Amino acid sequence: MSPFLLTLNDVVMQGEPLGEGAATGLVGQLSSYMVVSGILFVLGVATIITRRNALYVLMGTELILNAANINFVAFARFGGFGIDGQMMALVVVMLAAAEAAVALAIVLRVFHDFGSIDITRTDSLRD
Repeated sequence: MSPFLLTLNDVVMQGEPLGEGAATGLVGQLSSYMVVSGILFVLGVATIITRRNALYVLMGTELILNAANINFVAFARFGGFGIDGQMMALVVVMLAAAEAAVALAIVLRVFHDFGSIDITRTDSLRD
């Protein structure tokens, strides 16, 4: 076996340097995953709050779901839960795909009715 071929287990699951000269740092720490997840979550919430375009709101929702996926996988890896975190992340990805399909259908209908996808203009739906 070539020393240049690494298995997924060697790279992902060990969380420690692979040998001399290997990159060290935040790769194996739970806090690094939480920081990335927190940044994605904050960006998603900020996108939802500040944007009036429905497509940007959908992108913000996807960022929040991706932050949750990182949390699921990170806690499964560092908590010893096996593949439970990956399975939950897969369920969230399927949920996000269904959400995107339904939301895009709604956006297309709103654009057809109002000529814009500005979510502030849809208040006339109550009438």
